[in-house]
Amino acid sequence: MSPLDVSPPPVVRRRPKHELRTQTPAPPILKNGGDGDGSVQVHLDPKVKIDGAKVFSVYGKGGIGKSTTSSNLSAAFSVLGKRVLQIGCDPKHDSTFTLTGQLQPTVIDILKEVDFHAEELGPEDFVTEGFNGVMCIEAGGPPAGTGCGGYVVGQTVKLLKQHHLLDDTDVVIFDVLGDVVCGGFAAPLQHADRAVIVTANDFDSIYAMNRIIAAVQAKSSNYKVRLAGCIANRSTATDEIDRFCSTVGFRRIAHMPDFDAIRRSRLKKKTLFDMPDEDDIIQARAEYLRLAESLWAGTDPLAPAPMADRDIFELLGFD
Repeated sequence: MSPLDVSPPPVVRRRPKHELRTQTPAPPILKNGGDGDGSVQVHLDPKVKIDGAKVFSVYGKGGIGKSTTSSNLSAAFSVLGKRVLQIGCDPKHDSTFTLTGQLQPTVIDILKEVDFHAEELGPEDFVTEGFNGVMCIEAGGPPAGTGCGGYVVGQTVKLLKQHHLLDDTDVVIFDVLGDVVCGGFAAPLQHADRAVIVTANDFDSIYAMNRIIAAVQAKSSNYKVRLAGCIANRSTATDEIDRFCSTVGFRRIAHMPDFDAIRRSRLKKKTLFDMPDEDDIIQARAEYLRLAESLWAGTDPLAPAPMADRDIFELLGFD
């Protein structure tokens, strides 16, 4: 059996055919400028915002371990007694499977089932309770080349607001697709208090981090989001990360060593907090708990100065 089991499709309540459909989905609002020269960004409905919870967006190079980081961080917050909601923002919808034990259907796929009439959905159609009570949602995204991820994020938050699922939430974590920095997939930054970047101690990961820093800095001119720092993931050493951080004015806030136990936890469809008490697992759990406590207590907002592409090649490249 594949480690990524797909859950059964949700039971969706359909309206009787004789009822008229009067609501249509609102398109995302596009605006020029404001987020950088020549930018065309997706601006969500300002009335649909997340209040009362601390909101974190997790970014990083594709394949760097954002979902593993997000899920273990969600689990750590829950162990600390926080009420947590994790939102996966990737069409692969694999953000929350270690929390729930299986792949969950996406909000966008469920909305398609009812012709995008969100009033026909209930919370049970798109929210799954995972490890230690963590609420899990896979927002998903449009098929490649066919739409905007920002619309999906907006519709997901709108559903959460309509069903009052944010009223009793302490922490919201957005796990965001790869290192895409377009207006659509930067949409979670319009809700976030802090952005966290997952990186490894190698050139490609740090190069991607530099570009993500630039994207967050652009958003911070119009939104409350600020950078919290970076997490060194799957890295024995952190010297290159630390050299970059020292140069641009950034900060490493956690270090997850390259433990095989972390890889095995994903194969078993579990977070580290649901795995046996091995030495490596205990050490990694402690680091996630320390990180969760630090983020909850509040991190100083960082305003690093991203480097020009040529300069970062000079800093980290090889002759």
